[in-house]
Amino acid sequence: MQSGKTIRTGGKAASEPTLADKFTQLLADQLRKGVYPVNSRLPTEQAMAEEFGISRTVVREAISRLKSEGLVETRQGSGTIVLNPAASAAFRLKPDENNPAEGILRIIELRCGIEAQMAALAAERRSAADMEAIQEALKDIDNAVASGRDGVGEDLAFHMAIAQASKNPYFLDLLGMLTHALHEAIRVTRSNEARRADLTDDVRAEHAAISTAILEQAPEAARAAASRHMESTMRRIRFAEADFWTAERTLAARRLARGDLKSAPAATAGNDLIS
Repeated sequence: MQSGKTIRTGGKAASEPTLADKFTQLLADQLRKGVYPVNSRLPTEQAMAEEFGISRTVVREAISRLKSEGLVETRQGSGTIVLNPAASAAFRLKPDENNPAEGILRIIELRCGIEAQMAALAAERRSAADMEAIQEALKDIDNAVASGRDGVGEDLAFHMAIAQASKNPYFLDLLGMLTHALHEAIRVTRSNEARRADLTDDVRAEHAAISTAILEQAPEAARAAASRHMESTMRRIRFAEADFWTAERTLAARRLARGDLKSAPAATAGNDLIS
């Protein structure tokens, strides 16, 4: 990369990519073109922030996305290392230009089987400590909503706690791999649910039903509760009113549908996820 470049931040319309989107794409293009050789180390966050005239937060977000795409990885003591772009097998969700919800619905469909089996195993295998973590996560969601926050980070903790209780580490790895796609999808679904008190109450009841089935160590009830939650989430987004699909939300949905889901190392969960 040549120093002195600056990514423009001003005059961005609501339907345009964010600064993080632009910087992620720029770095991804450079990595795929071999500007940075495989196994070389990327410059530090501070160095890239100064080079491109952006914040370290934007750099950090871009690096996180590149990890989820299998283009880089962070190694302790070595920094951010470039991986071989050809080695990252992926499948791509194709957007339906006439239905901005399509990419989101596909992600939720993907979650249906995962969440159901995860909850059933958690009901069979959970420990007392696991159950405490699940119930604490539910309380945290309520507290977040009551304080006016979106609660998506707390929601992620709830699903991660169930994954942990399943005693199958691959569920945690899988949720980590899908973190960015899930963030995009559930940020949209939760914003729809938050518009109406009845939808918010429905989501809370669905989460509580999953937790109760796991508490009672009832695998089939947990499986059914998790499936109902996913099916209801799909129904809510499928029947969202037309005025819900603002330019920003439509862009987020289409950005998700254009995204790659990689067999990459588990990403670190961010602050805004799961429904």
